[in-house]
Amino acid sequence: MSESRPPSSPSKSVLRQSALNIRGDAHRALGAEAASAIADHFLADVWASVAKKDVPLTVSGYFPIRSEADPLPLLCVLGRLGAICALPRVTGVELPLTFHVWEPGSATQEGPFGTRVPARDAPLLVPDIVLVPMLAFDLAGMRLGYGGGFYDRTLDKWRTEGHMVAVLGLAFAAQRVDAVLRDKNDQRLDG
Repeated sequence: MSESRPPSSPSKSVLRQSALNIRGDAHRALGAEAASAIADHFLADVWASVAKKDVPLTVSGYFPIRSEADPLPLLCVLGRLGAICALPRVTGVELPLTFHVWEPGSATQEGPFGTRVPARDAPLLVPDIVLVPMLAFDLAGMRLGYGGGFYDRTLDKWRTEGHMVAVLGLAFAAQRVDAVLRDKNDQRLDG
């Protein structure tokens, strides 16, 4: 499937490289302060409105690679607040991700693309909230990822099956663009 863009627009691969550079600059400028700010914003803007005392929510993050915004400090706080934490696992090319219980601070295994994944015997689940990394995003809720389509396939599967999952992108403000190129397989974020 070809991307929808005027003939003079750059391809997604060109945009990915530019976005990777911008994200890298933001990551170097903000350092560890960004992870703390992510946790503060999430707790104030999201968690306060969705946390339920009688039903623990499941929140999936990811082990950051390269210059991705780091959700691990947030997951540590959420674990202490009673959330069930999870991490994704790539199961194969062109397949949806699977999500597995992970306790912050517990052992992980090496995964594809330089990330870390939960132990092989970690229970499988569908999270209530999924935090996703990105290279760029727009205010319409579209994201530019690395191009593997793993999150898009997963979100399409869940939405087709009727799972009510809130999908939230984590990024630096510098990663915002006017509009992300999209094709028919791209899935919109909830926030």
